[in-house]
Amino acid sequence: MQWDSFTTLRNALWIGGGQWAGKTTVAGILADRFGLTHYHYDYHDSRGHWDRRTAAAARRGETLADPGPAATGPRWTAEEAAADAIGCFRERFAFVLDDLRALQSPRPIVAEGWGLRPELVAAVTADRKRMVVLVATEGFRQLQIARLPRAAALSRPVADPEGAQRHRVARDRLIAADAVASARRRGIRVIEVDGSRDAEGVADMVAGQFAEFLPAAEKPTTAATADGGPRR
Repeated sequence: MQWDSFTTLRNALWIGGGQWAGKTTVAGILADRFGLTHYHYDYHDSRGHWDRRTAAAARRGETLADPGPAATGPRWTAEEAAADAIGCFRERFAFVLDDLRALQSPRPIVAEGWGLRPELVAAVTADRKRMVVLVATEGFRQLQIARLPRAAALSRPVADPEGAQRHRVARDRLIAADAVASARRRGIRVIEVDGSRDAEGVADMVAGQFAEFLPAAEKPTTAATADGGPRR
C-alpha cells in the first residue's frame, strides 16, 4: 500500500469503465444518498492533470503532443489511439492518488472516471468489492451519442467531423472493452448498462455492490438528469 496518511485510498470506492455508461451520474446519486464525497476524475484530469503532465515532460526536455489528434484525426488508427490513451491513464493515475491522499472525510469517498482502470485500482486496494466497472452496451452507447450533445462534440475543429467522430467512438469502444477484460481478469464486477434501468436503478446495483462499505442513507434520492438517463 502506498503512503495514505488519511486512509483515503484504503477506504475509497471506485467506479471505472467506458464512456457514456453513467459513471458520473451514478456516483452523484450515491453521494447524495449516503453523504459520500464525490471525486470527479474528468474535472481534475481536464484541468490540473494535463498541466502536470506538460510540466513533467518539459522537465524531461520533451514536448507533449496535443491530445486531440489521437482521438479525432487520421494520424493514428483507433487501436493505436486506444493504446495511447490507456498508457496515459497509467501516468495520470499517480495524479489521482495525490488528489485523493489530500482528502480526509468521515464518510467514504467515491471516485469515478474512465481513467480509473481496474489494474491500477487493484494495486492500491486489496478488496475487489470496492470497485465496479460500468460499461455501456453498443445499443446504449449509440443512444447516448445520439441524444447527448457533448457526446458528439469534438475537442477541436477538424476537416472531417463525421470521420473524426467515428474514429473517436471506435477508440472509446476499444478502451471500454479493455477495461472489461482487465476487470474480469481481476475478479472485479462488471455491470453492463443497456438502458433497461434508469440512473437510479443502476445506482441501486452499484450500491448493492458497495453495501458493506456504505453508511446509512441520509436523504431521498434525486433525479440524475433531465432526460432520465445516465450521463457518464
